[in-house]
Amino acid sequence: MIEGRPRRPWDRTPPGERDYFELLGEGLLAYVPARPGGSGGGGWSPPLGGAWVHLGPDGRVRAFTGKVEVGQGTLVALSLLVAEELRVPFEQVDLTVGDTDRSPWDMGTFGSRSMPDAAPALRAAAAVAREELLSLAAKSSGRPRESLEGEAGHFRARDGTWSSPYGELVRGLRKLVEASPSTPLTPAASWSLAGHPRVDPTAEEVVTGRRRYTSDLVLPGMLYGAVLHPPRYGAKLRRVEMGALRDLSRVRGVHEGDFVGVVAPTPWEARSALSLIEAEWEESPQPDEAEIEAYLRAHPSKGDDWDTDRTVQGDPETAFQRSSARVEATYRSAYLAHVPLETRAAVGTWDGPRATVWVGTQTPFRARDHVAKALGISPDDVRVIVPYTGSGFGGKHGGDVALAALRLSRAAGRPVMIHYSRPEEFQHGYFRGYTLVDVRAGADPGGTLLSWSFHNVNGGAAGLDPPYRIAHQKVDNELSEAPLPQGAYRAIGATVNNFARETAVDELAVALGSDPVEFRRQNLADERLRTVLDRASEISGWKVRRAGEGCGYGVAVGLEKASRIATVAEVRVDGSWRVKVRRLTCVFEAGAIVRPDNLTSQVEGAAVMALGGALFERVSFSRGVILNRRLSEYRVPRFSDLPELRVELLNRPDLPPAGGGETPMISIAPAIGNAIFDAVQVRLRALPLAPDGRVPVPRRRPAARTPPATR
Repeated sequence: MIEGRPRRPWDRTPPGERDYFELLGEGLLAYVPARPGGSGGGGWSPPLGGAWVHLGPDGRVRAFTGKVEVGQGTLVALSLLVAEELRVPFEQVDLTVGDTDRSPWDMGTFGSRSMPDAAPALRAAAAVAREELLSLAAKSSGRPRESLEGEAGHFRARDGTWSSPYGELVRGLRKLVEASPSTPLTPAASWSLAGHPRVDPTAEEVVTGRRRYTSDLVLPGMLYGAVLHPPRYGAKLRRVEMGALRDLSRVRGVHEGDFVGVVAPTPWEARSALSLIEAEWEESPQPDEAEIEAYLRAHPSKGDDWDTDRTVQGDPETAFQRSSARVEATYRSAYLAHVPLETRAAVGTWDGPRATVWVGTQTPFRARDHVAKALGISPDDVRVIVPYTGSGFGGKHGGDVALAALRLSRAAGRPVMIHYSRPEEFQHGYFRGYTLVDVRAGADPGGTLLSWSFHNVNGGAAGLDPPYRIAHQKVDNELSEAPLPQGAYRAIGATVNNFARETAVDELAVALGSDPVEFRRQNLADERLRTVLDRASEISGWKVRRAGEGCGYGVAVGLEKASRIATVAEVRVDGSWRVKVRRLTCVFEAGAIVRPDNLTSQVEGAAVMALGGALFERVSFSRGVILNRRLSEYRVPRFSDLPELRVELLNRPDLPPAGGGETPMISIAPAIGNAIFDAVQVRLRALPLAPDGRVPVPRRRPAARTPPATR
């Protein structure tokens, strides 16, 4: 039924047995084998499914990766790298992403891992294909390899006496070659395609609305589904009565174990029918929002410690007592929702015993395994395809909506779409966890950090370790049995950990009367981070800043996912304590830059998203029910909130490309919080900083309504 479906998923078939050439046609195919995860280079490395690159007689390059495109620009960036290594025009590369039948296995598109994971594998496959083509060209021309060069999809003799397009060299060929770790890659300093601005050729489709996302798909005979969800977290289905649906000839109800859903010709009919189902639920006690901090501290996780990190060095308590400047405080961050532009959506269909589902997920192979297990079929019989997806931000892991679409499709015998409403997305998704960070830190009179005790509750280990030289430190992380579902979120715990750390560092600088930039420079252990800090200080005018009535400046730095960020914020707090972020200056370094225009957009987007979590975003809940389930109730950044935003990228062609989607998030909140303190001497230690748009005024207000002038 579905064109181009392998007999068996390629990732589950040995390379020599894959039906590459039956589906792609004759030619040359280079592949990078899968690599198990483990310890390498002194640290943990993720498992990798490899990559494959096919070149056919038509001269087109067909490359395959397990990553997906959810708006971050991965498809274009990876295509550029393939074109670079093969010496072909960018327009000749077709990259397949997120198709579990035809793509290499991949653990998921998250953690800024597309550049570190997919790029090296695709480059290696393209490079070994180039070397094999060079051998074919030498044989075809009767010339030595060193006398030939590849350019624009052709091999040419350097003296201009011979030329052949790649396609002619592979005509009639069916050859499979494995990439070697020793295959030479093109140095970033020599890139002619990558590293330069490149407009996404499909960008016009996005701005004109012609791009088709998961929720836009329509298959012949397709029905629409709706799923019965629990009224609150922790509720279990006790009894269901679906008799009222018998009078609806166009509606079919489905009840399989704990799963209850309906299908109908239109979304409205499906949702209306769902409301006629009578269900009884067994509910378990859930904490209220006011009880969340005590609950998290009293309920440490009983599961494994995969997300823990602990460092003990020296004697932090004795060093704390010896410090002349001290900070002892708890920093907090509320639950955050992902708020993707496109809510969860999936279209499922069956072709005999085999299932196919189009779904907006960041983890298609995990979704395949989840669906297969739940349906009691082999993963070989499940194909997950990820179309263009309207963002994820870490919120679209797994395959629950894919499973629901396939359950309903199997019962109805026709394709079925499920598309969550915005309230469903809020209530039945998951969140970035509510986090507490306890900090005890101290410094000596000369501005040297002496003591650092950092205890994270429920935030995760990302970004936990400080980038500063501190002789005496204790850093640990403790997960909790949280009452609301929580999971990945853009930069996840690194944002909260960096907020707590950079706020505490600022407090120490203020206590010592030190310049916040110079205090950081003095203590930073990472030269790359010091470089971005120096540049942010320079272009923001930090040294010549002029604080006026209610105007303040703050700085913060961060290191995460092998990239570095420094942010300087300028804020204004007016006489009614309302906060306006006037300017954000961000300097970002992520190794070699593959696509500078897109990376700039990534940093800008991350800064705007982080602005919401810094100032006003928070999930409100009561006894397992989300109270602000609509965008009219959950405050995200608006155009009127946006500051002047200056982004500068520092290119490091001597380093491998790192991810750019997460790290720019982590310095926004502390920079803004530190700027608010500079403006009005009110230290804010909880995110969001200004939930109603205003600084939470301390109990002892200044006599005048106008905030005090900056010192």
